[in-house]
Amino acid sequence: MMLNIFSFFAGSGFLDLGFEKSGYTIKLVNEYLPAFMNAYQYSRKRMKLDQPEFGYQNNDINDFLNERKKEIKDYVGLSKKEALTGFIGGPPCPDFSVAGKNKGRDGDNGKLSQSYVSSIVTFNPDFFLFENVKGLWRTARHRKYFEELKAILHAAGYCTTERLTNSLEFGAPQDRDRILLFGIKRRYLKRQNYHDNEILNFPWNSRILHSMEEIQACSWPNEDPFVLDGNVAQPQNIIPELTVQHWFEKNDVLNHPNGMEFLQPKAGLKKMQIIPEGDVSKKCYKRLHRWRYSPTAAYGNNEVHLHPYKERRLSVAETLAIQSLPKEFALPPEMTLTAKFKTVGNGVPYLMGKGIAETIMEFLESL
Repeated sequence: MMLNIFSFFAGSGFLDLGFEKSGYTIKLVNEYLPAFMNAYQYSRKRMKLDQPEFGYQNNDINDFLNERKKEIKDYVGLSKKEALTGFIGGPPCPDFSVAGKNKGRDGDNGKLSQSYVSSIVTFNPDFFLFENVKGLWRTARHRKYFEELKAILHAAGYCTTERLTNSLEFGAPQDRDRILLFGIKRRYLKRQNYHDNEILNFPWNSRILHSMEEIQACSWPNEDPFVLDGNVAQPQNIIPELTVQHWFEKNDVLNHPNGMEFLQPKAGLKKMQIIPEGDVSKKCYKRLHRWRYSPTAAYGNNEVHLHPYKERRLSVAETLAIQSLPKEFALPPEMTLTAKFKTVGNGVPYLMGKGIAETIMEFLESL
C-alpha cells in the first residue's frame, strides 16, 4: 500500500525514520531549528535514504498557514493523487510537561499545537498523527485544550482515537509516556467503525511487544554500589532487550561515530563517583542501571544522566541507543554537543515510531 507523509516539527527525524522503515514515503519535512534540520539531512545521506520530493522546509509552521498556503495545498493535492497522504508531528511540548514551563495553551510552544491542528484542517490530509507529552492529556486544564483541539478536527470531518503509550511497550529501553492521537477522514470509515467521531476498531495493541503489566512484574534491580568498570551479573526475571546494557552492546556505542562525545563537567566529578548504579531518585545526577531501562531521555537544563559504570555522563551514542535508533544512525560531527543532546531528548523513540507506523498501516489496509 502506497502511503505518503508530510512531517512537521521533525527534529532530527526519529519519528520519520520509523515511518520510512515501515514503507511510507516522506514527501515533505518541516523543522524550525537549522541544527536539527542539518542533522536530519546528514543522517538520511549517511543511511542512503531518499530525499523528500517537496524538500526540507526550514521554517515556522505558521509560514505555511499564511504566505505559503497555496504552495502547500498544491503539494498535498499532488501527493493525494498518487497515494493516501498523512501528516505526522509532535509540536514542542514544554508548556504541557509537568517538569517544563506548564504555561499550557498560552505558551509559545503550546500555541504550536493549535498551529498543527490548523494545518491539518487547512491542508486536509487523509489521516494524521499528533504526538505529545502525557501532561496534555492527563492534566485537567491541559486536557480541556486537548479536547477542544479534537473538536476542531471532528468538525473538519475527522474521526479520532487516542492512547497513552509507553515506549517500553515497543521495545525501546526507556520509560517514556506519550499521548498519541490518530485521525482519519470520516469518509474512509464504515458506519459501524466509529461512534461520536471516535474510531472503534483501531488496533492499538497489535504491534506491542511487552505489556506494561508484564514489564512491571519483572524483578528489575534497584541499586548497586558504583564501581568504575565493575561487573554486575544480569538478574533473573527481567527482559534483557529493555536494558541499557543490551542496547549499548547492540549499537556498539564505544565504536559509534558519536561514541566519544559527552559533556565534561566543570565540577561534580566526586558526585559522579559516589552515586550508586541505578539511583535515579533525583532530578539531577541520575545514574542508570545497566540491567534496567532508562528514565525518560531528558538531557537539558539541570538534568544529568550518568553512565552506569563510568565516571562520566552518557555519550551521544549511548543516548541514541536509549532512543532505540539503529546503529547506523549518527549525528553530524559539526553539531554542538548541546544541540545533539537536545535533539536526542526531544525525539520520539525510533521503535515506538516504527510500531505506531506499522499499526497505522495495518489499520489503513483493513479499510
